[in-house]
Amino acid sequence: MEILDGKKISNQIKEEITVEVAQMKERGEKVPHLAAVLVGNDGASLTYVGSKVRSCKKIGFESTLIHLPEETTEEDLLKQVNQLNNDPAIDGYIIQLPLPKHIDEEKVLMAVDPNKDVDGFHPTNFGKMALDMETFISATPFGIMELLKRYKVDTEGKHTVVIGRSHIVGRPISILMSQKGNPGNSTVTLAHSRTKNLKELTLQADIVISALGVPKFLKADMVKQGVTIIDVGITRVPDDTKEKGYYITGDVDYEEVSKKASHITPVPGGVGPMTIAMLLKNTLLARERHS
Repeated sequence: MEILDGKKISNQIKEEITVEVAQMKERGEKVPHLAAVLVGNDGASLTYVGSKVRSCKKIGFESTLIHLPEETTEEDLLKQVNQLNNDPAIDGYIIQLPLPKHIDEEKVLMAVDPNKDVDGFHPTNFGKMALDMETFISATPFGIMELLKRYKVDTEGKHTVVIGRSHIVGRPISILMSQKGNPGNSTVTLAHSRTKNLKELTLQADIVISALGVPKFLKADMVKQGVTIIDVGITRVPDDTKEKGYYITGDVDYEEVSKKASHITPVPGGVGPMTIAMLLKNTLLARERHS
């Protein structure tokens, strides 16, 4: 059994980007600039955005954090988006989700310039990805593909079962895994909460990608020997015995499933670190496109 170490691979990617940025500086070129917009004080969002800003600094990117109060109106946020769209200094930016309930998330994401949408959420970028055109791929699916590629996991002709149909992970990864290329070329079944006989499907799967958000949902009796497991789920489970008052777990019963798997991602330390690395990679791509 091989652990797909997202932390290790994400550090490799960051090192590769650091070298590229250093070369840009030597040539006197503009370095990539990533901006992040955060509305309100959601704990998980603050942690995530903080991590992105620190990563930018470490690899030599410029970064800007725009932290707006919870009561910011939709109109003011759209003005901020418009400003970022028209600011030549900013190569790419992200709107940290979730947004407060009084703001229409879809409306805001639609207003983002697709050429600066390094999260890959805009319908233009999603559509291009589905058509196999050059575009920004949403960071988590992009990270999964990169992890499979760098660990040389064979996906050709394999049966991949994706659990979860979100626009951010489930649906895009199901498209990417079925496309021509390596990784890719696999036969994909997209399952979700309404899927009947899910266990029958996962028992047939050579690769299971779970993005459900249900702690320890995937049990050992649901997978076959030699399966590759990609666990995208990340849930804080309250636990008074832990110092933080909670522990983090994925969708997969790691202890039991890992005994049957040929490859598996841990939680934490698997897909999570890859997401930030690929966001940085998208920002580098945005900078190259704007030059």
